[in-house]
Amino acid sequence: MDWLFLFEVTLAGIGGGGLYALAGLAFVMIYKATRVVNLAIGEMLMLGAYAFFAFAAGMNWPVPVAIVAAIAVSAVLGGVVERVAIRPMLGESPISVFMVTVGLGSIMVGVVELIWSADQRRLPEFIPNEPIFLGEAFVSPKIFYSFLVAVLLVAVSLAVFRWWRGGVALRATAIDQAAAYAMGINVPRVFSLAWILAAALAAVAGIAVGAIGGISSSMGIFGLSVLVVVIVGGLDSVLGALVAGLMIGVLEAWAGAYLGGEYKLLVTFLVLVAVLMVRPYGLFGTQEIERL
Repeated sequence: MDWLFLFEVTLAGIGGGGLYALAGLAFVMIYKATRVVNLAIGEMLMLGAYAFFAFAAGMNWPVPVAIVAAIAVSAVLGGVVERVAIRPMLGESPISVFMVTVGLGSIMVGVVELIWSADQRRLPEFIPNEPIFLGEAFVSPKIFYSFLVAVLLVAVSLAVFRWWRGGVALRATAIDQAAAYAMGINVPRVFSLAWILAAALAAVAGIAVGAIGGISSSMGIFGLSVLVVVIVGGLDSVLGALVAGLMIGVLEAWAGAYLGGEYKLLVTFLVLVAVLMVRPYGLFGTQEIERL
């Protein structure tokens, strides 16, 4: 066995897994606070990437300014979606809210294709392209720097949850909405905050994914892998999103390298089925006990 090749493939998988973990964190943030399964997470990534494309390529803004503007636009959009489409559905059955997110994803794809068409596009080159070696193993600069950004944002997000007042309110609401109300926390505002922060994280993940493989209206497929990640890790577990993201990223890289790219999704869903057969609530998910 070529151990150097295996090491390089594993490093690439860890890099891709970091982006899964970042997008998975955005998913978990919404679910923990609002109990909404957001199937449009892939389309939220896509919109963030296209917003960056519009600012950087369409308006020729400097890349740092374009990134900040794309994140801001995505965050505002996340708040608007929560206020207009999600909040009126509170109290409805989970499947109804779930279908609303499916419809939101379709609307986002339609908007992108209406403005930019369905053709694939390349983002402006803004990631350093000098070769990176860890020992003798080569790592793609785009994957390496994207992974560093993902790690940084995950660390910042965890710090926000732990120490920032808004993050504490998010955690309190996730644990018990009624108790949060009783303690004076504005729960609807917390819901909006969760969607805003999640949309901002999704935008960063979308820009990173787009920088690696280009952007198109089919980027929402990335959301399928993210959904698998959060189900495997546990819908309400931040730790689960991080661990499952890295695990799925590595397994997909191995499958792509040794079996062929067409087997990546197959392996991903085989892992999903295997985990759910053993732990229906995911590796780190909370087992909810309902009394009848």
